[in-house]
Amino acid sequence: MRLRLAMTCVGLLCMSVATVAVGQFGARDPGVRQGPAGTGQARDGLTSTYSQFYQAALTRFMEVDSVSGGIAGEAGKGLGPRFNGNSCAGCHAAPTVGGSSPAENGQVALATLDGAQNILPSFITANGPTREVRFVRNPDGTADGGVHDLFVISGRSDAQGCSITQPDFATAVAQGNAIFRIPTPMYGGGLVEEISDANILAGTAPTPQKRAMGISGKANTSGNDGTVTRFGWKAQNKSLLIFAGEAYNVEQGVTNELFPNERDTTPGCVFNSTSEDGTNVGATTAGSYPPSDYSSDTVNFAMFGRLAGPPIPAAPTQSTQRGQAIFSRVGCALCHTPSLQTGTTSEYTGQYNATVNAYSDFLVHNMGRGLADGISQGGATGNEFRTAPLWGVGQRIFFLHDGRTSDLVQAIQAHASPGSEANRVILFYNSLREEQKQDLLNFLRSL
Repeated sequence: MRLRLAMTCVGLLCMSVATVAVGQFGARDPGVRQGPAGTGQARDGLTSTYSQFYQAALTRFMEVDSVSGGIAGEAGKGLGPRFNGNSCAGCHAAPTVGGSSPAENGQVALATLDGAQNILPSFITANGPTREVRFVRNPDGTADGGVHDLFVISGRSDAQGCSITQPDFATAVAQGNAIFRIPTPMYGGGLVEEISDANILAGTAPTPQKRAMGISGKANTSGNDGTVTRFGWKAQNKSLLIFAGEAYNVEQGVTNELFPNERDTTPGCVFNSTSEDGTNVGATTAGSYPPSDYSSDTVNFAMFGRLAGPPIPAAPTQSTQRGQAIFSRVGCALCHTPSLQTGTTSEYTGQYNATVNAYSDFLVHNMGRGLADGISQGGATGNEFRTAPLWGVGQRIFFLHDGRTSDLVQAIQAHASPGSEANRVILFYNSLREEQKQDLLNFLRSL
């Protein structure tokens, strides 16, 4: 085996690397980290009242919806007429409630649950990721970008008289008009919400290192007040409450105080008055936690995200410590910023200037032609995506916005394509020795 030492430089950044002769072992994704889940707990430092709210909100987050709430085991009300899931926890499921796609896709069973007669789209498989689908264009060629729900309630035992059909997914896929999204994890959401706009905007400064690597990045912002938005694949949502209200309406079809209109008003398919979820002004249920019980589902979902603790990384090893240094040296940390600070006292913990180890700058970056989805949201174009937070990635199953791979190596390589701000970072990564790449992969799986 022969090694050829070389000096690779891009602008002001240089690395001593070695080209490895063919036949040496190739670095591999070590796979989903085993052992106890580093997630699924409330944030540290909560008062007893907020700890109780977290537990009550978790219960609401796991509630299963039916059309009118009358089916055993499906006590939630408001499903449909079109939907992608019947519970928040059905999609935000792995490695614990609040995460992303599980290994076994529950959407497969939903297609025919309770008598429904849906045809399973080709891109929904038993061992594939939980997905939503968006159409890039309308039939007349104008921009679409909206979610087209997978399933309809037609045929369900609690939707007698409803007769609507699924969208023509086969044609959309054949025409390249369908793009997919998988759930973003909600762990540590309250910490992300508490990062000040100023601290996120500081990441847009054109440092010499970023200029050398061709990295820019910008904040997505609210079209009304101009403040920084930060949740969702394109950082299109301002807050966890807006995120939750939109998802409840779009993914489950439940109208609520934030999104009070049915997305499909076909006669015979609307079974409840609107909004189907709202503030409960009646008596609380015996044995429940009153602040949660009086609050709407949407508020409870947001509170679950606000009070959920961030992922806990694995104990460091020599390999992961080397990988962490390489992560910064090749330029990954220029976008996947290891830590940011909250700027205000938390309403829930009283913490000030807390460290958020999310490994994201929460800016949107041009990721090139290979990852582009053609969908614009807020100020993010069809080529731009929010830097995906890497905390918890060690126990994540599917990667990238559409869940196209479960292999970290493939996910890293997908960052490089014409126009991508990550091209030079990937150049450095590809120039590493295989054992250095392995240390980097081991580090990522430790998060």
